[in-house]
Amino acid sequence: MELLTTIAGVVLITLFGIIAGLFLIGVDRICAARMQMRQGPPLTQPFTDIRKLLCKDSVVPANAIPSLFNAAPIVAFASAVTVLFYLPLGSILPVGTPLPMIGEYGDLILIMYLLTVPALAMVAGGFASGSPYASVGAQREMVTMIAYEFPLAIAIVAIAWRLAVEGLVMPFSVNTLAANPIWTVVGPVGIIGCILLLIVLAWVTPAELSRIPCDTPEAETELCGGLLVEYSGRNLALFSLSMAAKLVAMAGLAVLLFFPWNLSPVLGMSGVMAAGVDLIFFLLKVIVVMFFSVSLVRVVMARFRINTVVSLYWGWLTTIGLIGMFLIILDGSILSAGCFL
Repeated sequence: MELLTTIAGVVLITLFGIIAGLFLIGVDRICAARMQMRQGPPLTQPFTDIRKLLCKDSVVPANAIPSLFNAAPIVAFASAVTVLFYLPLGSILPVGTPLPMIGEYGDLILIMYLLTVPALAMVAGGFASGSPYASVGAQREMVTMIAYEFPLAIAIVAIAWRLAVEGLVMPFSVNTLAANPIWTVVGPVGIIGCILLLIVLAWVTPAELSRIPCDTPEAETELCGGLLVEYSGRNLALFSLSMAAKLVAMAGLAVLLFFPWNLSPVLGMSGVMAAGVDLIFFLLKVIVVMFFSVSLVRVVMARFRINTVVSLYWGWLTTIGLIGMFLIILDGSILSAGCFL
C-alpha cells in the first residue's frame, strides 16, 4: 500500500511540475508581450508547442554519440522533476504528508546539487551532439553555471546559519524553513541582509533557467540555438519540459526561503480544502516571483556577453551576497548578546 501511495505521489508531483511549468511559461510570455505592447501568444501556446514536439521524431546527428545524446534530455527532465519532491507545495510538505516520496531525507544542500544536474545534462548533450555551435554553447553553459552557483550558495547558507543560531534543529531542512519564516527570526539588521539575499536569488534565477539576459549558452543570433541546436522532436520536448519544471523549482525555492506563509491558518481551514487553498496561494506567489525575476528582467535587459555574466555573478552579486551574509551574522550576534532586549 505504501508503495502504491508513493508511486501515486510521484506521478501527481510530476504532472503538477509539467502543467505548472508550462502554465508559468505561458504567463511569462503574456506578461512580456504586454510590457512590449504586443498581443502575445495564448496561454496554452507552451502546451501546443510541447504536443507538436512529442509528435515528431528525434533526429540524431551523424557525428553525435547516440547513447549520451539521447540520455541527456531524460536525465535533465528526471532531475528537474525530482527537485519538486523536496519542495513544499503550499502546505503539502515533503515530510508528514500523504505523498511520502522522500520521507525525511533531503534538504537544501541536496536541492542545490539537483538543480545543477539539468544544466550538466544539457552540457553533456551539447558536447555529445558533435556540433561546433553546440560545443560553444556547452562551454558557455559551464562558465555560467560556475558563475551563479556561488551567490546561490551564499544565500542558502546565510539563511540556514541564521536559523541555526536560533537553536532550530536541522536548519537546512525544508520543513524547518517552512515552519520558521526568516523574517520572523531576524532583527532590523538581518532584514536588510535578507533583502540583499533576496535580490541575489532573484538574479540567480534567470541564469539557472538560461533566460535573458543570461541566455548566452543558447544565443540564437550567435550560435543558432547553441547547445540545443541539434535537438529536435521528443528529445527537445524533454529539455523544454525540464526547463519548465526547473522554473517551478527555482520560484518554489525562493518562496520557501523568503515567503513560506500559507493562507489556511489565517482562514481557519484544515484538511483537503486547506491544502487546495494553500496550493493556489503557492502558485500565486510563484507567479509573482517569476514576474520580477524572469519576465521583468528579460524585458528590460539585453543579452549579456559571457564575460559580463561572470563579472556580474562573481563580482557584484557575490559582493552583495557576502554583505547580506555579514549583516545576518551581525544580526545574530546582536540578538544573541541581547542588545535589542
